[in-house]
Amino acid sequence: MKASHLVWLRRITQALFLCFFLFLVITNRLPHDIYQDYSLAFSVDQDLRLNQPVTFFFQLDPLVGISSLLSGNTLIKGILWGAAVLVLTLLLGRVFCGFICPFGTIHHAVSWFKPALGGDRMVQVNKKTASQQFKYFLLFVLLVSALLGLNLTGLMDPIALLFRSVALAVIPGLGAGILSLFKAMANSDVQIVRLLSYGGELLVSPIFGYTYQSYQTAWVIGFIFLVIVFLNRIRPRFWCRTLCPLGALLGIFARFSILRLEKDPEKCTDCNLCIRHCQGAASPKPGQEWETAECHVCLNCFNICPEDALAFRFRWTFKPNKHPDIGRRALLGGLLAGISIPFLGRVDGRLDKVSDPRLIRPPGSLPEKEFLELCQRCGLCMKVCPTNVINPTLGEAGMAGFWTPHLIMIQGYCEYTCTLCGSVCPTGAIQEFTIKEKIKQPIKIGSVYIERGRCLPWSGNAPCIVCQEHCPTSPKAIYLKKEVVAASDGKKLSVQLPFVDLKKCIGCGICENKCPVRTNVRCVACPP
Repeated sequence: MKASHLVWLRRITQALFLCFFLFLVITNRLPHDIYQDYSLAFSVDQDLRLNQPVTFFFQLDPLVGISSLLSGNTLIKGILWGAAVLVLTLLLGRVFCGFICPFGTIHHAVSWFKPALGGDRMVQVNKKTASQQFKYFLLFVLLVSALLGLNLTGLMDPIALLFRSVALAVIPGLGAGILSLFKAMANSDVQIVRLLSYGGELLVSPIFGYTYQSYQTAWVIGFIFLVIVFLNRIRPRFWCRTLCPLGALLGIFARFSILRLEKDPEKCTDCNLCIRHCQGAASPKPGQEWETAECHVCLNCFNICPEDALAFRFRWTFKPNKHPDIGRRALLGGLLAGISIPFLGRVDGRLDKVSDPRLIRPPGSLPEKEFLELCQRCGLCMKVCPTNVINPTLGEAGMAGFWTPHLIMIQGYCEYTCTLCGSVCPTGAIQEFTIKEKIKQPIKIGSVYIERGRCLPWSGNAPCIVCQEHCPTSPKAIYLKKEVVAASDGKKLSVQLPFVDLKKCIGCGICENKCPVRTNVRCVACPP
């Protein structure tokens, strides 16, 4: 097959996998027909599950599987997909980076669309540098931390980072902007503009959502994503070359690849086109030793060479390729940091002693220590939540639990018969559960208390039974007692005072969310 045909095959494959990834991100939510008829979704007789394989790319990611195995001694569902990627890397090198990885495709496209540098400057930039050892430092930090019981992989893993960025920042940000534009158009006096707004909203709502979604620290997540993408202006595929721990893992396995770059120095005319178009700074020029661990198998050098001095061919040999340039400092620094971080994560006492009362984990979550061993901080449970209650933590879980999921009841509530978060968790940090298990056990995630000084009937300001009306348990955890209290003007006021039966309360938070006096009813985490 000609080199140009292989390059086009790579481009088509990249586009298909990126589109598939975005499709899974968008469809990781309640289906369209359920938003039109909410009763279709939540029933005590049928568990709601998504039809799309939304965890596919996490199963395809060997770093997720290895870190989960090291930290939690758990073989995640679909781990054989990750094993298959490693086998593919042994045969073809970092073909995952060049053909499959959606994050790599974004960097490749941004680097190609408008390169910041050109000519001889690009030749200099595309030469291998010591900075490319930094990704091995990050890899060792993540693996050693996981081995010591703290899984931080999701902070830097490309699949988790991309999903978190797109689901929690990009889509909500674009959706809010577009829907605001359509609302402004709907207020126009021009009829055609109003009609366009209605039609446009119908088209984009299935993609960006039917309500405004917001997440704690989403602006930070979006800013980090934009910075990472912008770094391609400094060096093509900066993330893949310098920061990606998954790329470092695949680079180690690529040493044994049987797909090799063969060079003919006699044909080379020193045009440097191969170096200029290399995506990984892998030293493709004849006369230089090929850096297998840095090659993304983009095939650009093979395709661009005008003298046919380069060619990728299969070679069965017992002699491995050049070993990855890991660097002693990257290795020792990664080991030291990987050992230090799990211990530093316990210094604040959040994990072992005093937990934050705001730290309410999703239903089905493992105990805190086991939860942090498996959670990838990917955002799947946050994106799928129909009420937008699941958010990334900031300081509620301490340093060790940064960006792990927790529930903010003032923003949403845990739907009484919803089981989606457990069904989409890729590692089992949130275990899959059924509606019957959630209701009959029941699964208790928190407890409610009422601030009587702010409560309308308790303070004598007005009658109110909103919290009791919305309580979903049967019998209700919030019950009422008729009393006569003194109003603010001294007159007697007949009201029904709310009380909480903690034995029946499951901590769903709907009472806090619906309370007309915000922060009057408080839902707090159950003690460990």
